[in-house]
Amino acid sequence: MEFLESLKMFSLWGNTSYDYFIAAIIFISLIVILKTFQVIVLARLHKLALRTKTDLDDMLIEVFKTIKPPFYFFISVYFSIKILSVPDVFNKILLILFLVVIVFEIIQAIARVLDYIMRKYLNKNKEEGEDNQHADSVIKLLQVIVKVILWVLGLVLILSNLGLDVTSLIAGMGIGGLAIALALQNVLSDLFSAFSIYIDKPFKAGDFIKLGTDSGTVEKIGMKTTRIRTLQGEQLIVSNQELTSARIQNFRRMNNRRVSFKLGVTYDTSAKNLESIPVMIEEIVAKVSLATFNRCHFVEYDDSALIFDIVIFIESKEMPDYLKARQEINLEIFKKFAKAKIEFAYPTQTIHLQK
Repeated sequence: MEFLESLKMFSLWGNTSYDYFIAAIIFISLIVILKTFQVIVLARLHKLALRTKTDLDDMLIEVFKTIKPPFYFFISVYFSIKILSVPDVFNKILLILFLVVIVFEIIQAIARVLDYIMRKYLNKNKEEGEDNQHADSVIKLLQVIVKVILWVLGLVLILSNLGLDVTSLIAGMGIGGLAIALALQNVLSDLFSAFSIYIDKPFKAGDFIKLGTDSGTVEKIGMKTTRIRTLQGEQLIVSNQELTSARIQNFRRMNNRRVSFKLGVTYDTSAKNLESIPVMIEEIVAKVSLATFNRCHFVEYDDSALIFDIVIFIESKEMPDYLKARQEINLEIFKKFAKAKIEFAYPTQTIHLQK
């Protein structure tokens, strides 16, 4: 106690030695507490997190573990000097450094969390066979956009805490952003369309799609355009904006193909043969691999034919499988009808003359 009382007798720059002693105690205590939290407490929490199924807690612990030592130093300095009488200029500089360090670490932490979420989504897409090159490009661009937004908000927050009027700054940034958006309207439209394609996934690289009168296989989904290899062999380059605003048929997403067609036989066909045709068709389809019979009915008396409506399913999304199955069915129908002496109808006109 006598030692502490003796410290109050000496003063320097408006503060007694006792004040400096207390400030030093606060500084050292905060350094020890914060480093203990980072080294010991987080290490134990990390061991507990390893036992959980989710890796979200591991990521949060890593965020705290990657905080740089200057952060603890400035925190300790700021709160220890708060009890001292120092010039206003020094207080202002200290406040600026404190805000910069705090905002920097917060932005870094938020960026790491968002990066984790986006990477988690990317890894999920990789497991589902997503176009990894397109996904990586989207993730990197999103990271840049998020970091720019966070740093702008951080700058505004620092200036606002320093007592500056940021209203005009925000208004100027809004007007500048609007001018840039208008100048880059087409580019930004394609860019956001790329995000829409990535998130909604109407198609991916390798899918066979039909866009209006054009059809082909998607080769690459870029940030501005998508490249499609058509059946004729040329490369079709389409803007992402056009793709998101058009109707697209994605044949890769088919589980099977529904095939509906009609057969016409002549009016000379006997009733017995007419009754046998559905059974005949069902037997023919049953023998063809990847083909499933659905129905066959005598549905219509046409001008020159008796019409049967037939529906089958081809259990494959590949065009070669579909064509092969259709060919086998058509050839077998031709053979069976010839054997049963059932004639296919074709447009005819009979003229009756009466004398």
